[in-house]
Amino acid sequence: MPTYESLFNAFVTLLVTIDPPGLAPLFLAVTRGMNREQRQQVSVRASIIGFLVIALFAVAGASILSVFGITLPAFRVAGGFLLFFIAFEMVFERRQDRKEKSADVAITKDHIHNIAAFPLAIPLIAGPGAISATVLLSSSYHGVAGQLSLLAIILACLLITYVVFILAERIDRILGQTGRSILTRLLGVILAALAVQFVADGIKALAGS
Repeated sequence: MPTYESLFNAFVTLLVTIDPPGLAPLFLAVTRGMNREQRQQVSVRASIIGFLVIALFAVAGASILSVFGITLPAFRVAGGFLLFFIAFEMVFERRQDRKEKSADVAITKDHIHNIAAFPLAIPLIAGPGAISATVLLSSSYHGVAGQLSLLAIILACLLITYVVFILAERIDRILGQTGRSILTRLLGVILAALAVQFVADGIKALAGS
């Protein structure tokens, strides 16, 4: 059974990687022109699709890797580097610019009813960082109890994301540009430390095998 410390670390890792506060202004951007009811429908659909995608990798991530002959320690090292790159972007505020570009492309090319799936669910919620973090975490959650614990963590993160979407206008107004910048940098530093730990654990496992 996972410890409270491991559960908390997993929760923080996923929540920071998904970055709900950073998604709030992007949600407002891609749903521009919609009324409150339409935005609620988009937020529900995006959260459900995001949960299903991340949950798939939580349950079958190891099997998917084995098909390509990739070991979990090797993926832990690679995923750790990827998370560190995301943390670097967060600290230096490059990730937000990249996400805004994804949002702008989608709103011009995709029908408005499909924006819940793209770009909100994929890749803004269930992006490479969140998927990598989930596969890395799944290696530490064995058995039915462990998988259910990880799925509960994913569900909690997506519920928070859904609430952020519902309160997007208010959150964006409260945080402002300065508040978003400070919060993003702080979360980036935390993610960087977690990424280094992933790499260290992966190297240790590879050296011991």
